[in-house]
Amino acid sequence: MLTATQTLALVNNALAQLPFDRKPEGLYAPVKYVLALGGKRIRPVLMLMAYELYRDDVESIMPAALGIEVYHNYTLLHDDVMDKAEIRRGKPTVHKVWDENTAILSGDSMLVLAYQLMGKAPDNCLRTVMNLFTETALEIGEGQQYDMEFESRMDVSEDEYIEMIRLKTSVLLACALKLGAIQAGAPAADAERLYRFGENLGLAFQLQDDLLDVYGDPKTFGKNIGGDIIEGKKTFMLINALRLASPEQREALTAWLDTPVSPAGSSSASSAASVSPSLAAGGQPGTGSVLGGSSAEKIAAVTALYNQIGVRQLAEQRINSYFEAAFKELDAVELPAERKQPLRDFALSLLGRQS
Repeated sequence: MLTATQTLALVNNALAQLPFDRKPEGLYAPVKYVLALGGKRIRPVLMLMAYELYRDDVESIMPAALGIEVYHNYTLLHDDVMDKAEIRRGKPTVHKVWDENTAILSGDSMLVLAYQLMGKAPDNCLRTVMNLFTETALEIGEGQQYDMEFESRMDVSEDEYIEMIRLKTSVLLACALKLGAIQAGAPAADAERLYRFGENLGLAFQLQDDLLDVYGDPKTFGKNIGGDIIEGKKTFMLINALRLASPEQREALTAWLDTPVSPAGSSSASSAASVSPSLAAGGQPGTGSVLGGSSAEKIAAVTALYNQIGVRQLAEQRINSYFEAAFKELDAVELPAERKQPLRDFALSLLGRQS
């Protein structure tokens, strides 16, 4: 069986050979640009590894695996437009290199190209493949809408948040695994177990991302910590902090969330330790902070409140519960343990864990 590294190499080689030779060039150049930015290719790798649990000819479903990767990158392209993001994987985003209209139209074309590739799945399961892929695409759009609606709400519940990240993140991982199993002719029960494995894995992965954005090491996390705090994103951490806070803690937390960060105060989170003790303890920002404090002050103060309220431990417990649920589903797949080991190892690596 192939390792995840070998599978990734196959995916990258196949992506590089996709013939985007249609005209006009201005429509397809952004597509090639996006796909050349790299990435972990988690979704196609999961699809191929699930397929290889049952069959060894992974190249036969490569078009469908590429389809799910093109689809994923289409969602990122449009996310960047909606978020007005300027950088993706260390490079300028499409709407910065070209413009927003080009980004939208090229993204639309990527969606069509993704369906074209997925349509090359084996004939004997094509309808099932397309139905699952379409349902998943609809769910991801629903998750994105919930995420946008949450931006203007302070009463988002934990259940609402979990459902949002399930739709926005988890279902595509689950879909990739189930599509691999379906195309391999796996038993229906195993295909469903692999779907639930991916669903729980995705939930653990997203909650861990929430946690690392506050408590991670920037060197290993890959970006500066505290971005969610600066943006006031409704994460598992913030939602539970607001839910569990005392009246005084909630008042301080709300005040900090409402505090804008001045352009001059955009220092990295690594300087947060220099914030005054009263601010780090969650004290009310003064007049200067309301007019625009530094990002380090805001991150340190909100993190201190999270520490007081105990949301880190709560997040870690929930991550572990989804992690355990995921591997319970994988263990239930009716194949020898050694056959499932490469997939297990890959999933563990995604969460930074070891066997």
